[in-house]
Amino acid sequence: MKKILIVCLVALLAAATGVYAKDFPKRDITDVVVWGAGGGTDTCNRIITAEMSKFLGVNINVINKTGGVAGSVGMNYGYSRAHDGYTLTGLSESNVTAGVQGGWNKKFDVWDVFIVGGSPDVISVTPDTPYKTLKDLIEAAKAKPNSIKAAASGAGSIHHLNLLAVENGSGADFNFIPYKGSAPSQNAAMAGEVSVVVTSLAEQQQLLRGGKLRPLAMLIPEPFEVEGLGTIPSSFNFYPGLSKYLPISQAIGFAVPAAVPADRKAVLVDAFKKAMATEKVKSWAKDNYYLLSGKTGTESRAVFNALESNFAWTLWELKAATVDPASLGIPKP
Repeated sequence: MKKILIVCLVALLAAATGVYAKDFPKRDITDVVVWGAGGGTDTCNRIITAEMSKFLGVNINVINKTGGVAGSVGMNYGYSRAHDGYTLTGLSESNVTAGVQGGWNKKFDVWDVFIVGGSPDVISVTPDTPYKTLKDLIEAAKAKPNSIKAAASGAGSIHHLNLLAVENGSGADFNFIPYKGSAPSQNAAMAGEVSVVVTSLAEQQQLLRGGKLRPLAMLIPEPFEVEGLGTIPSSFNFYPGLSKYLPISQAIGFAVPAAVPADRKAVLVDAFKKAMATEKVKSWAKDNYYLLSGKTGTESRAVFNALESNFAWTLWELKAATVDPASLGIPKP
């Protein structure tokens, strides 16, 4: 009888202290992607979760919950579920503006983010312009401030922030024309509404190959090799001062609430790291011009803290935010 009692007590203690964390997960996991099916965040989540499933021994079912501002419908839904590791929320760097746009009432550090990576931004021009290099473009923008029309998605988007960084780091002054997304801004360039466009290489690649746009420079410190186009130089080669403002990179992946038990997060981190190392993920990233990250925990939190600060205060200064970042405890960059 004493032995049975001791065994029962040990079992209860083990369960309470997380010794049986290896039993997680016992059932399928749901990944709530806050952006639409077929988009960059959705595709990225489907690739990584399919690989993670192999290591977790359960399925990860991806669903889409769109709407609100900056993906706030999906974020609120994912966060409202039990903080037990069985709900992931697929998101990107753009979600950090949900708070200052009134769709989210928390600072972003209530999440622990798993960053898969992102495609770097490239600054390009329409082929009919005289600008053959970034220096040609910048010097023309300096000579006639606010005369060259540039598109970079909506105000406060990562592409807009990259355009602002180019201006701040080089002294150029463009006439920014906002659009509702990357595709509309690229279409505007092809239609002759603007001469310059800043979006990601993944989004521009087909247009660059088709000669619809001419790439001038990558907005990262390194040049980038693109099949069929050769090497796109780094903007840093032309204007070293850009290093003060760039790079501002995409950060696409998924998150769990920070309150998820540490032992369960450890299981997810292990599966994530293993999935990131697979040939499937590596080949997908190469084919789609993604730079892989793999950051989790403290590292990914630092990335998103910086993004939130930069994005939120930029929107506030542009008068495009409805909530003061300071009221959410978001520090100035």
